[in-house]
Parts: sequence; structure tokens; C-alpha cells
Amino acid sequence: METGLALPSSVPGTSGRDVLDWAVEGERAGFTTLAALDRLVFDSYECLTVLAAVAAVTRRVRLATAVALAPLRTNTALLAKQVATVDRLCAGRLVLGLAVGSRPDDFAASGADYGNRGRRFGEQIAELRRIWAGQRCGFAGRIGPAPLATNGPPLILGGHAPAAIRRAALHGDGWICGAGGPGMFLAGARAVGDAWRAGGRSGRPRLMALVYFALGDDAHDIAGRYLRGYYGFAPPYAQTVLDNAAIGESGVLEALAGFRQAGCDELLFVPCTADLRQVELLAGVLAGAAAAARGAPDPQGFGSMSP
Repeated sequence: METGLALPSSVPGTSGRDVLDWAVEGERAGFTTLAALDRLVFDSYECLTVLAAVAAVTRRVRLATAVALAPLRTNTALLAKQVATVDRLCAGRLVLGLAVGSRPDDFAASGADYGNRGRRFGEQIAELRRIWAGQRCGFAGRIGPAPLATNGPPLILGGHAPAAIRRAALHGDGWICGAGGPGMFLAGARAVGDAWRAGGRSGRPRLMALVYFALGDDAHDIAGRYLRGYYGFAPPYAQTVLDNAAIGESGVLEALAGFRQAGCDELLFVPCTADLRQVELLAGVLAGAAAAARGAPDPQGFGSMSP
């Protein structure tokens, strides 16, 4: 199982320098992916803009939206151009995570139709694929730049509703689970796998998940304050996320074991604070776990946690 790192771009008060410092240190530490979350009505950064900046300060690590809420972008042609631009800027390292979204305030602020968001999302996926494949759209031809891959970057779709599961299995390259823990991931992964096979698709979907983390002396307080604020619109879900957060070293190790056992391909650790020391602390725990899995006394490198 690979281990990625979300940037603190959704932590209120985070500076632009903080985001870039996390990107540089995250790549140096050996994380396989740097991810940006998405939300409109919140003190957070826009995910594609973040990854465009991160592309300039990194060279090897994958960059991912985890996940961009496509229906909030009511101009799909512009979204296609923005995604292809980031894909070019990072030399094909982009992984595009997309989902429908569930916060009515985001949709009201963007002027998007909340009730129609599922059907609109399906239409957007098809339109994105057509544009990236070179569909002629006007006198000058295609909407450019062309992404490095003909069909665009790998498409990882989120959501737990039956329609979302079918969409991921039929139209995505994989599926990503929210921060509900290994049990929620396992149920969703099985459903995606069943729908994938029922749709006659070859191979297997890439399966990803998010887990919030906090390390250090004040880890419980940091996680509680941030998660109850970020998910304040849905207190029961906020408690579910907090209950499944990787808090402290033991929490990180428990999350690693649980998601690995559930068949996760890549686990993205999402910070509850922009304190840069969290990168070093997390990298240390993961390196120790990797060394233990290999039976090696010298912990170094943890991108793939599989023994």
C-alpha cells in the first residue's frame, strides 16, 4: 500500500508559503502523492490552483485532487482546460479525483443546481473526455493544451451512494473513499469491484482512501478542533471522522494496518494543522513501520508500505 500526504490547503489560516513548504518536504520525505482537498464556502485554497503552484516546486511526486467537486465548476470546458494545464505543468503527474459534493452552501454560492448535481456530474465526465480527446469546439479547433494522455489524467471518482459507485466503476479509473475508516472503505471497495466486473471492465480499479491525522503532544485537541469545525455542518459525520482519525503514533499504525488489510492501494494522510513538523513526525512513523515490515533495522523510505 502506498502512502500519500494531503497539503494543509484546507486548514484555515494556512499561508501560501506553508502549502509550498509542505509540498517540498512531502516529496523529500518520500510520500507517493501530494493531494489537495476541495470546498467552496470555507477558508481554504482552490485545489487546482494549489497543484499548479506545487508543480513548480516538485519534480517526482504525484499530484492529486482529493477530491475536486466537479458540479461546482459550471463551465466544464474551462474545467477541462484548467485540468489539462495543471497536467502539463506537472509533466503528467496529475491524478484527478472528482466527486459530486454534498454541501448545499457550496452550490448556492456557485450558482449550481444542487438537486441535479448527480446527473450533471455524469455529463461533465463525458464532456471532459471529449475535450481531452481533441473534440473540435470552434474556429481554432480543440480546447488546449492537450493533456499528456489522450483520455486525460487518471480519473478517480468518489462517493458512497449506489449511483456514485456505479459511476466510478463504469467511467473512472478507480475510486476514493472519504474519511470514514477502514470499514467504510472495505464496503465501498467491494461494491466498486462488483460493479466493475458487472460492467465487463478488465483489470481492477485503483482504490484510495483518506484518513485525517495529528501527531505530537496536543494531537487529540488539534484533531478535535479542526474536524468539528470542518465538518460542523454535519456533527454526526464529524464525530465519525474524528473516531476514525489517526491520532498519535498508535493511531497512524492502526490506520495503516486497517487500510492495508482492507485492500487499499494508496492511503492519503490529511493534516489537521499546518504545522510543518507534522510532516517529519508522520514520515518518521511511516518509516519505522516500513522498516518493521521489511525486518530492516534502518528505517528509510516508506512510499510503498507493503512488506
